[in-house]
Amino acid sequence: MTIVASSSLSDTGALLVGFDADDTLWQNEQFYRLTEEAFVALLADHCEAAVLSERLLAAERRNLALYGFGIKGFTLSMIETALELTDGELPGHVVGRILEIGREMLRHPVDLLPSARETLDALSGRYRLVLITKGDLFDQERKLAASGLGPFFDGIEIVSHKTEGIYRGIFARHGMEPGRCVMIGNSLKSDILPVLGAGASAIFIPHDLTWIHEHAETPEGDSRFFQAADLSAVPGILATMG
Repeated sequence: MTIVASSSLSDTGALLVGFDADDTLWQNEQFYRLTEEAFVALLADHCEAAVLSERLLAAERRNLALYGFGIKGFTLSMIETALELTDGELPGHVVGRILEIGREMLRHPVDLLPSARETLDALSGRYRLVLITKGDLFDQERKLAASGLGPFFDGIEIVSHKTEGIYRGIFARHGMEPGRCVMIGNSLKSDILPVLGAGASAIFIPHDLTWIHEHAETPEGDSRFFQAADLSAVPGILATMG
């Protein structure tokens, strides 16, 4: 989904500042971890916790190309893993419980990360702010609405993957050259490396629970790469970019 709003900025040379959503503006991975703990407890009689977590991760990676990122794909991967571990004899009530814990994730309130609202408020009107997030369309729309952060953004981009080509397309759609764009996020693999590859700058804000699939090597030495402890440092970093 793409929403491009007309900007009221008088400075047409203002930077485009992209923000990731999950684990950058609001908590996300912690709910997956809690759900995985419930799943492991549910199948404790069939498999050791560590082995079960490895099997689930393998299923998630295997299914990304089919289901994409998000809670629905995660729920289907839990069911698939449980069926494999029980040789296809998974009781119906266990399937029902897995579906229920998936629905609990979809109903969970949005928990903003520290300084999220304050940072967006400080940047609003000075930069072109665009939310660039990947995942299930309905769930990301739900979380954005529940967060109350939507009015800060000049554009909303919900994508299935984050690649150099997708970022270039987003920048072009908003009428910006990559050299005037900055992306902020917690995933080196999705929010940082492809952005640098597209010719833009990136601010990496690590999150303690970033999914292992999103890990990558830090691009040390790249002059367009910045790292901050939290969102409160973003205005100061952007101020150095002009």
